[in-house]
Amino acid sequence: MRSETPSAPSDDSQPGDGLVRAGAIVFIVGAVATLVTVAPLFLGTDPFPPVAYAVCMLMGVGFLVAGAGVLRSIAAQRRQAKTAAAGGS
Repeated sequence: MRSETPSAPSDDSQPGDGLVRAGAIVFIVGAVATLVTVAPLFLGTDPFPPVAYAVCMLMGVGFLVAGAGVLRSIAAQRRQAKTAAAGGS
């Protein structure tokens, strides 16, 4: 018996998906760096050098990269909808 749900194509990526994935990875790296650099404040040990605090800025960079990916995906979907509407008329 055949399944009711059709199988998804193997390449199901949309424009902007790569940017969202990359942004998420960069954000997670920045979040881990933030946890690591804040830990000495609670543990009473010597703080890390300023370079470690600069790595924490990757959270914001990752958020911006992921946001750019979302905007790119929105633009591609709008173009696709406009093309479908023009072709269907």
